[in-house]
Amino acid sequence: MEIDKEQKTQILLGIFIAAIVLANLLGTKIADFGFFVASVGIFMYPITFLVTDIVADVFGRRKVTGFIIAGFVANIMIFLMVLLSIWLPPAARYTSNEAFLEVFNPSLRIITASLIAFAISQFHDVFAFEFWKNKTRGRFLWFRNNVSTIVSQFIDSTIFMFIAFYMATPQYTVDFIFALIIPYWILKVLVALFDTPFVYLGVRWLGGKKQSQAS
Repeated sequence: MEIDKEQKTQILLGIFIAAIVLANLLGTKIADFGFFVASVGIFMYPITFLVTDIVADVFGRRKVTGFIIAGFVANIMIFLMVLLSIWLPPAARYTSNEAFLEVFNPSLRIITASLIAFAISQFHDVFAFEFWKNKTRGRFLWFRNNVSTIVSQFIDSTIFMFIAFYMATPQYTVDFIFALIIPYWILKVLVALFDTPFVYLGVRWLGGKKQSQAS
């Protein structure tokens, strides 16, 4: 069965939303990767920028804005349902409530930080991608993909860290927060560079051979 462009777009929207959900649900897990320690969510958010860059290159800002709005609504729904599940009293036979609360009990400050950082960084990514596409007259897809994503990832990390943790304790000064931001941002940059071939494959898959050659 042949998949048309609209169906392909819906598949990408599903991947986009799934990455957002996974980033929120798995982001609290801190994993040891041998040479660095990081949240599992660090691999999820770059996927959202990958998807929006593919859609922006094929359809432009209007279509991808719909993706971002859908993602923002999904974020709000996730947080509201998590808060509701925390508030509801556990049944007598449910013996894992303490473990549940330990995993899913986010602070309002972290929720707010996540929502604001997501919206601002994603809209910046779309703006920057279109700006560089116009400047390069539709050429150098690798350039606009990486420049827009790398800057947007820095914006995302910075906004989230400062809103979520600035002066949460006396330790979280400006210098300390930037010391946390930089290593995470470098890891995100490496992931962004790694996904460049997938942007080309995605544009070719969604827009067709002609679209890929134009980039």
